[in-house]
Amino acid sequence: MAGNVSRVRPLRADAVRNRDRVLRVAYETFASEGLTVPVDEIARRAGVGAGTIYRHFPTKEALYAAVVEHRLQEMSDRGRQLLSSGDPGEALFAFLRAMVLEWGASDHVLIDALAGRGIDVHTVAPEADRAARAVLGELLAAGQRAGTVRTDLGVPELKAIMAGCQAIGVYEPDVAARATAVVTDGLRPPRAEG
Repeated sequence: MAGNVSRVRPLRADAVRNRDRVLRVAYETFASEGLTVPVDEIARRAGVGAGTIYRHFPTKEALYAAVVEHRLQEMSDRGRQLLSSGDPGEALFAFLRAMVLEWGASDHVLIDALAGRGIDVHTVAPEADRAARAVLGELLAAGQRAGTVRTDLGVPELKAIMAGCQAIGVYEPDVAARATAVVTDGLRPPRAEG
């Protein structure tokens, strides 16, 4: 091999699985117990050694950033799955329901905890944030093309609505479901009165 060309070797399949498991466990742990849980405890819960975590994430702040990036990637993946499902006109509404009913409370707690440490989730993982915004734009455009979503909304308004939806997720599930239905109804085009 010639010269100073350095190649980054892709992670082995088991290393990818371990990294994914660590990030899922860290997300769940930080969301339920706060950011002070020691890295060794996260390693124990993930079934890996602390050295495995430190190889991927040399500092706890790096772990926080990776958790945010992983979470944004999961959201982007879910949005793309919904877009490729049978009804792209309803994909945005399904995405918002998932945000509130599946992830809302955990995401809200984690965002607040990170903000308390001075970490802005929108700047800590810029590429993942751009990708998530792109998916939001695609969800919005698909709904607007299908005539199921108001045309006077853009991605900035949708991001603001999503921030509110994350707060809805902290309520009892039946209250959160009803409140989410009100939000999704408000995103639909107004009916012609006549």
